[in-house]
Amino acid sequence: MQPVLIAESVSKIYSNNGSSVRAVDNVSLDVKAGEFVALVGPSGSGKTTMLAVLASLLRPTLGHVRIDGYDLNDMNETERVRFRREKIGFTFQNNNLLPYLTVQENVEMMLKLNQKLDKEGRERARQLLVWLGLEDRLNALPNRLSGGQKQRVAIARSLIHNPSLVLADEPTANLDSERAYQVVKVFSDLIHEQNKAGIMVTHDLRLCVYVDKVIQMRDGKIEQVLTTRQEIDNFIACA
Repeated sequence: MQPVLIAESVSKIYSNNGSSVRAVDNVSLDVKAGEFVALVGPSGSGKTTMLAVLASLLRPTLGHVRIDGYDLNDMNETERVRFRREKIGFTFQNNNLLPYLTVQENVEMMLKLNQKLDKEGRERARQLLVWLGLEDRLNALPNRLSGGQKQRVAIARSLIHNPSLVLADEPTANLDSERAYQVVKVFSDLIHEQNKAGIMVTHDLRLCVYVDKVIQMRDGKIEQVLTTRQEIDNFIACA
């Protein structure tokens, strides 16, 4: 099966006072449908920059990123914005919920942006939120939610438009350990059940218990890739 995401020899190079800094240095990776990947590494390793390139928020200096067979390098900025809205789901550290919209309205916003908000879409949003245990918070505003509840709303929003690729940038950084485990388990379950390709950047290696593959970066390069349960569990135990 062709991977949903393929990155080939990707580099992101910044110029700084006449010198060059390789934030990402010749990175290649792929993610299949139904596969949840953790992108880990110390601060400055390039993982967040790599995620931004995969999300089409940054253009690579070198290399190619393909999602569902589409090469992002072939798109102009207008096409990239539309592609992100339709093909990519995002969950961020700061969940970016709109404070004046209810829980359900925040989730429906992605459908509204894609001009696909109809009766069926509203019901899908409701069902997704019920699945996430938020059936009694559908009409609540974000300021009435706990941190874990807000992140579950953000997860629902990232999946509502049926994207091919779902990306999470430190989605549990503002949560305590118990809620962090709950949120990542929910995220993992949804990626597997809905057959999405998912990537999570995290500094908390314990959360790798819920992923299928770990890609460790250092100094802009891939240091190692762990693909078996035993390799990942040993990695967590040694962290």
